[in-house]
Amino acid sequence: MRKLIVQQWVTVDNIVAEEDGGLSFVTAEPFSETDTSAFKESVMGFIDSVDTMILGANTYAQSKDYWPYADEQGAYGEKLNNLTKFVASSRLDDAPWGDFPAATVTRDPAATIRELKEQDGKDIWLWGSLKLMHYLLDDGIVDEVRMLVCPTTRGKGTRIFEDRRDLVLLEATGFENGVALLRYGIRK
Repeated sequence: MRKLIVQQWVTVDNIVAEEDGGLSFVTAEPFSETDTSAFKESVMGFIDSVDTMILGANTYAQSKDYWPYADEQGAYGEKLNNLTKFVASSRLDDAPWGDFPAATVTRDPAATIRELKEQDGKDIWLWGSLKLMHYLLDDGIVDEVRMLVCPTTRGKGTRIFEDRRDLVLLEATGFENGVALLRYGIRK
């Protein structure tokens, strides 16, 4: 059975979005000049392990005008753009993605993900989309939370978890660029 893996960039103090909603703390883009080959290998290994991406409507709106045209992202961008995409939205009727295949709009993301998990394929990636992540955690269909912890704090902002969650550590890896990958399974 395929897994649903949530990925979030976070600060050391558990912030996933600054007070203005921004992510200026994310300084270790996959192929920046400060990147290390171990970090790049980890990022590419993850994107190779998934074939489907789920996005909330806000994350989709923030991504659709950048990623389909992000030639500077190289192989990572190419792989991301070619993933099968679903956008959870009650308002959108279509979700274009540049010259790549459009995302499918789903009004019931939990049901869609349950169906996808039963199909053959690689794992499913929930990208950002914090409200959707909380909804899917409460629904019990998230299998793993993957946090890319940036070596900075913000003090204020939106925290990844606002409530109690019992997690099981699957991996903790530090990289030379200061980012730490923390992978947690969901205790059910």
